[in-house]
Amino acid sequence: MPLPEEFHALARKVNNWGRWGTEDERGTLNLLTDEAVRRGVAAARTGKRFSLALPLSQNGPQLGFIPGRINPIRTMISLNEPLTGDASQVCFSDDMVVMGVQAATHWDALAHASYDGRIYNGFGAATVTAAGAARCGIDKAGPILGRGVLLDVARALGVERLDSGYAISSDDLSAAADLAGVAVEPGDLVLVRTGQMRLLHAGDKMGYLAPVAGLSLRSVEWMREHDVAAAATDTVVFEVFPWERDDAPLPVHLLHLVEMGLTQGQNFDLEALAADCADDGIYTFFLSATPEPLANGLGGMVAPVAIK
Repeated sequence: MPLPEEFHALARKVNNWGRWGTEDERGTLNLLTDEAVRRGVAAARTGKRFSLALPLSQNGPQLGFIPGRINPIRTMISLNEPLTGDASQVCFSDDMVVMGVQAATHWDALAHASYDGRIYNGFGAATVTAAGAARCGIDKAGPILGRGVLLDVARALGVERLDSGYAISSDDLSAAADLAGVAVEPGDLVLVRTGQMRLLHAGDKMGYLAPVAGLSLRSVEWMREHDVAAAATDTVVFEVFPWERDDAPLPVHLLHLVEMGLTQGQNFDLEALAADCADDGIYTFFLSATPEPLANGLGGMVAPVAIK
């Protein structure tokens, strides 16, 4: 089924192909200039730290609906192994992990999604092979750190958690920015809270996975106009699911990753940070969220830390 003309019209409005050169593979992460990073460093005032990562555990959020995206399986590969053969001397233990790269808290690589045979910047979708992403892999992202801005859409709309399936609009993002008293600037790292993580904390994995509130087609131009460097949410899907139109599956992924080159993050645990922001009224912070540089990876595990 071809994508509708309305989708293509929006794609033309937000497209960033060639903006940072024909060989660019980082997209909006180019907006993380020295100035943008210094703005982030200046946002750390008290030293208070918040981990935004889910634990890497077999009890993670995955339930097998996406083939291969399994929760981490950790096993021992050595157990109190003597270095010299003498157990009374130095011994070491070691382990290994098998997991889906996007099983827990992660960033999507720009090569993660394609349509019409293209990924970001017009590179061919065929550049993604069994060897991984030859173009626009997560290893091309580089350091992701700067000023984080929490847009607590749920709190801005007066609820603890948005209704499942709620489609977040540009007006909702602006309302959350107004609540925060923040003007989102080029190069900012935006974290959008829906409150969906509360379900996972309560043990309701099925409820956490679907349906979910998330960013909608009516939010895409907002991200482009504000020149957001990267955006993440507290859901497994990032965008509203089920999607808004039957003839446009996961359209926000396509518009962000393919057209804009906007790196997306999922499964960010924003609950403790959001409670503190509501308490002190400060919704900006230094965000350190560099993904593991998995060569040719379609996504990257990350343990983000917000420092206020």
